[in-house]
Amino acid sequence: QVQVVESGGGLVQAGGSLRLSCTASGLTFEHHAMGWFRQAPGKEREGVSSISWSGMTYYADSVKGRFTISRDNAKKMVYLQMDSLTPEDTGMYYCATGLAWNYGLGLRRDEVTYWGQGTQVTVSS
Repeated sequence: QVQVVESGGGLVQAGGSLRLSCTASGLTFEHHAMGWFRQAPGKEREGVSSISWSGMTYYADSVKGRFTISRDNAKKMVYLQMDSLTPEDTGMYYCATGLAWNYGLGLRRDEVTYWGQGTQVTVSS
């Protein structure tokens, strides 16, 4: 049984930082791309950042230079370091896994095979 579990969300002031963590079990972690998606109220879920099994990374334009994704295959963990947060970063953040990788696009939403339950990130102004 595959389980994807996020942690690390919370409330932070604009300009602050948060670090999200995600663990995935029940699958061959090192063979999977991992990604972070977010969904704000009334909006579609969008890709934020993803990392391939070999360490290639993708960032949405809105987070480039502020967010950093990393993975530790030995611990079966993926992290999202979020700096210089703005209220526009508010939303539910979902960790996801998949076997596909698209150059320039990373892990696409329609190619996700497993989702986590989400962790809320709220940035106050």
